[in-house]
Amino acid sequence: MHGYQLMQAISDRSGGRWTPSPGAIYPTISQLEDEGLVAVSADAGRKLVTLTDAGRELLATQRDTRPDPFAQNSEPRAGVDLRGLLEQVHGATREVGRNGTDAQTAAAAEILRDARRSLYLLLAEEPAASTPTTTD
Repeated sequence: MHGYQLMQAISDRSGGRWTPSPGAIYPTISQLEDEGLVAVSADAGRKLVTLTDAGRELLATQRDTRPDPFAQNSEPRAGVDLRGLLEQVHGATREVGRNGTDAQTAAAAEILRDARRSLYLLLAEEPAASTPTTTD
């Protein structure tokens, strides 16, 4: 594939959750080429990237020990769209940062700190001490 095709393939495989930039793809291709895992050749003025035998061997040996990085993105989890909710929180935070008073910005920072703590406590399976309440 060409670099652009790789970016599109990653975007497609991740369900649009990540589209790498040229600044991420091309240095990675160069590193993989330096490691002998891909070969880069010219094709109609573009760089064509192909796995080498060493690259195929590495993939074969790691297939069973490394999870498919795109497998978790193939199916939504129980209908919960955490990414969408996070984007909404990001938008609201940005608005408070742009238009809020100093007191509102400070209150938003505390809400975000509490949310982060609560999420980590959730992973630790400990009940959150308190849930922050807000008014609209």
